Amino acid sequence: MRILNFGSLNVDHVYRVERFVQPGETAAARSLRLFAGGKGLNQSVALAAAGAQAFHAGAVGADGEFLVELLRDRGADVSLIRRLDVPTGHAIIQVEDSGQNCILLYGGANRQIPPEQMEDALSRFGKGDLLLLQNEINGNRFLMERAFDLGMEIALNPSPMDGAVRELPLEKVSWFLLNQGEGQALTGEQAPDRILEAMARRWPDSRTLLTLGRQGSVLWDGDRIWRQGIYDTPVADTTGAGDTFTGYFLSGVASGEPMDRCLELASKASALAVSVPGAAGSIPTRDQVLRADLRPLK
Repeated sequence: MRILNFGSLNVDHVYRVERFVQPGETAAARSLRLFAGGKGLNQSVALAAAGAQAFHAGAVGADGEFLVELLRDRGADVSLIRRLDVPTGHAIIQVEDSGQNCILLYGGANRQIPPEQMEDALSRFGKGDLLLLQNEINGNRFLMERAFDLGMEIALNPSPMDGAVRELPLEKVSWFLLNQGEGQALTGEQAPDRILEAMARRWPDSRTLLTLGRQGSVLWDGDRIWRQGIYDTPVADTTGAGDTFTGYFLSGVASGEPMDRCLELASKASALAVSVPGAAGSIPTRDQVLRADLRPLK
């Protein structure tokens, strides 16, 4: 199964802070570092690192060429990325000493992808392939409807969550990849099992993977519920952990691995990712994941 990830490409400006800046407050950052990022880019890096046949489609401005080079270097196909005469998308990220983060996004080229680029990219795929989407680009409705008509499976990670997600043709989604907050926003439920039940009632033909932070993850695959814990590693930066999980999980799905193995490798990969600062640069290779001696967090 080939995976087409039509997603964002960002330049991440990461500020290390003692605590997040509050309304009306001016505070000094301890450091500033620039990283390649964007949920789309991170997930493509993770897909390729995990061994998937990953194609990235998206857009950058003149200032984003290094993002394309990084994707190419990490093993993703970049032939479907366009250069537009607008700034590349970017993010302002505050990271506390605890490793927690908050993120402000500017869409840039990610939000100005032309329809003809979407049609051209999708025309190269079909039945047996998978389309991966997040919520950081324009045109998701068109992409979902066209991919569905082509017989592709659709995986949706609706982050950052907003009201526009509910207007999408969600009945066409094969895989929902959600954190607990996104699950609550879609269903109105708070408890993980009740979120899964509500998702199954509302979209019975879809499967839902719910990530729960330190409580691990839980998957409803249409037949049964699978649960996976997390692994004990020092936390340097949680940016990109969810994207790492998504890429590794879908890579396993694409290669036909059992669900418990998909969840295990995704959990180990995300544990390694949070132990390193940054997003895309922190994503481990499959060999690193397989060689890692990790203990489940009690």
